[in-house]
Amino acid sequence: MTGACSRAHLPERYPVRKQELRARVPLETFASKSQETMNVRDGMSPNVLTVGPQHTLRAVAGQMMDRRVGAAVVADPDAAGPGIITERDILRSVGGGEDPDTELVADHLTMDAVYAAPDWSLDRAALTMVDGGFRHLIVVDGADVVGILSVRDVVRCWTADGATCELTE
Repeated sequence: MTGACSRAHLPERYPVRKQELRARVPLETFASKSQETMNVRDGMSPNVLTVGPQHTLRAVAGQMMDRRVGAAVVADPDAAGPGIITERDILRSVGGGEDPDTELVADHLTMDAVYAAPDWSLDRAALTMVDGGFRHLIVVDGADVVGILSVRDVVRCWTADGATCELTE
């Protein structure tokens, strides 16, 4: 099956440089009037899986699987702000031969996580994720974590908002 959403136009290796992506698929291609006004708060999940730095990777992976999420916010009272652990972090560890029953979240999380405000546009959030090469943003309002936004959430909003993809066989 091929069509407008075929990945054939993308380079074989990721991440795609933002300049290439913008040149090949301008955001205006997907924009609709109501999408322009959609904010992070419209797409984020307010139910955030929060774990501690001393949890094992297996315990966190089990919680992520049960909740069907790809990331968890890591709350560490000794850190400057929340961190994030993703399915990719866990996969990198296990794929590298480490034991998920003894490896701790503290040793695999991203502490320099990028945060979004609830009033950011979905376009800004999407560009931030593309620019940074990651798939999740922690949404904060002041010092409070109020949600998490994934690339899937953005796509879901844009698709539900009328973005379509013509496929041909």
